[in-house]
Amino acid sequence: MKVAYFTESLLPHVDGVSRTLAQLFGTLEKRGVDFRIFSPFKPGPEISWSTRVHEIPYIRFPLYKDYRLASPIGHRASARLDEYQPDLIHVVSPTPINVRAEKYGRRRGVPVVSSFHTHFVSYFRFYGFGGLEEVGWKMMRRFYGRCEVVYAPSHSIIRELAGHGIRNTELWSRGIDLHRFSPAFRDPDLRRMAGAESDDTPVLLLVSRLVREKDLADLVAMERILRQRGSRHRLVLVGEGPMREQLQADLPDACFPGHQTGEALARWYASGDVFVFPSTTETFGNVVLEAQASGLPTVVVDRGGPPDQVEPGQTGFVARANDPADLADHVERLLNDPAERRRMGAAARVAASDRDWSAINGRLIDSYARVIARGPGQ
Repeated sequence: MKVAYFTESLLPHVDGVSRTLAQLFGTLEKRGVDFRIFSPFKPGPEISWSTRVHEIPYIRFPLYKDYRLASPIGHRASARLDEYQPDLIHVVSPTPINVRAEKYGRRRGVPVVSSFHTHFVSYFRFYGFGGLEEVGWKMMRRFYGRCEVVYAPSHSIIRELAGHGIRNTELWSRGIDLHRFSPAFRDPDLRRMAGAESDDTPVLLLVSRLVREKDLADLVAMERILRQRGSRHRLVLVGEGPMREQLQADLPDACFPGHQTGEALARWYASGDVFVFPSTTETFGNVVLEAQASGLPTVVVDRGGPPDQVEPGQTGFVARANDPADLADHVERLLNDPAERRRMGAAARVAASDRDWSAINGRLIDSYARVIARGPGQ
């Protein structure tokens, strides 16, 4: 099996997509699957599969400077694909370079699959272009309709895609490394840095890119409600993004450690007491699973992929989307009840232990084999 990947999200750029793909590529290596990657990013030599990456030209995305949009010209991807002769092409997002890869597959009779990672269309309303959502879904239907399979990370997203006319879907869920994220990494020094001198002051944690489409305005409103109620806690926002300056002004008592990775990120997770995530635009929400593996009860909202990961009353709560008061109610219940936090946190850790990356990616590879066997256009 020879698989070619086209993606604008790849290490060393760190987001949910690049981390998911890194896990997949590790599984492919272990199973002896041949693959190549076409991307504007290329990881360093410390990443075992970096030699499989073909760098392609890019332009910087105007709304988020760390994001690179691959140029559809000047990349020689077609020639490289002709040399490689893939059995399957996997495109990761509906961008110009992926449209070109899709067209290549149709011309050469190579089946093309895709994966749905990012809710691009839902971002429009956060930047004043809400009227373009229907046009966006029309373009998405055209792009994904040309793929043999669209791999979605949660059943909620599969249902949402079907509602928009995209039905050629299969589940490709997400896993977690329980050695990387664990309650054992709890760090009293970090808690003191956040302003929690003892366990009597719970730490309310969010890990996210600090951008509008994560519904962080709802987080600000929720925090103000909690403060008005006299809730004793410390809020920590781990991450970077264009909203940081505004959030620091809106949340002067919060702690902003910035972008964290590796062991430092694991310590921040484990040093929290409750994880809150108000985003309505997630297709899965890797940060929710990382928090659960770290032993934190999680409070999410009832839109997108995150509610699929939470068992209400057992591992956390699901609040109404875009309802800061309801979000505050659920968060406050956990902040005020240490025993409930510990019970739910322990249950969340157990739930996360069922998500093994090797098994999850193994099922994806099996699906690849079925698509290759039946050929394109079936």
